[in-house]
Amino acid sequence: ASSNFALQRVKWLLKAEKAGHAGTLDPFATGALPIALGEATKTCTFMLTARKAYRATALLGQQSDTGDLTGQIIAQSAVPALEVTEITAVLASFLGKQMQQPPRYCALKKDGVPMYQLARSGVEFETQAREIEIHSIRLLSYQDNRLEFETECGKGTYIRSLVESIGSALGTSS
Repeated sequence: ASSNFALQRVKWLLKAEKAGHAGTLDPFATGALPIALGEATKTCTFMLTARKAYRATALLGQQSDTGDLTGQIIAQSAVPALEVTEITAVLASFLGKQMQQPPRYCALKKDGVPMYQLARSGVEFETQAREIEIHSIRLLSYQDNRLEFETECGKGTYIRSLVESIGSALGTSS
């Protein structure tokens, strides 16, 4: 279910006139979706701009068209022998402000239409890089080409795009 579906369900269950959520979760993601009701919807702006923490698992050596496990595999590559120190150094290189290309399959709108709808329809379009900030990032584990890490980041960060960039920096698809 989408974040908006969850919002509408809560709004209906609680018979709220106004409701809002503080960010969009990928349909397969787990975590908290902050929902505000009534006058509290005014706080959504503050939640949207707050730092967020994520735990992600990347499968190195494969890339999908959507940048996640729901897509079709579009590229495969061998995964070089990687040492933990090398992975840690690559992760650290993503700290700070940087430009990030949002994935084509996302809720951002292009000409008033969500980009995921355009991408699913086969429409060709360019995405525009946006400034993001990675406040912290640390390796949790690496085994069998699965890289698990935690990150704290600013608004607008797409973890799928971050994972793809990490895979590229490590010399493989992800």
